[in-house]
Amino acid sequence: MYNGTYSTGASALLGGSLIVTLIISVAAIIFAIIIWWRIFSKAGYSGALSLLLFIPIANLIVICVLAFAEWPILKELNQLRQMAAQRPQYPNQQFQNPNPQYPYPNPQGPRY
Repeated sequence: MYNGTYSTGASALLGGSLIVTLIISVAAIIFAIIIWWRIFSKAGYSGALSLLLFIPIANLIVICVLAFAEWPILKELNQLRQMAAQRPQYPNQQFQNPNPQYPYPNPQGPRY
């Protein structure tokens, strides 16, 4: 006789599939956080910004900042390039060894 309730087999199957789905979802979320954390860190931002990607409106703003703003790591690279361009360079100057007992510029380095 059917009384409108699930049988134990069907409810066990439903519960098992729900647990598997939750485990896979949590693993996917953790994997996404790790990936975005690394991307933000390599761009020069704080890795914690990856957590903002799970907030509905903030995720659009964070992605736009990542896409269109100048990254801090690129600002630092440009500053270092400007400093290197301003440094005087002497290409014709010969190396003068301050310690003549060592014939090589770096006495601790490998000698081939």
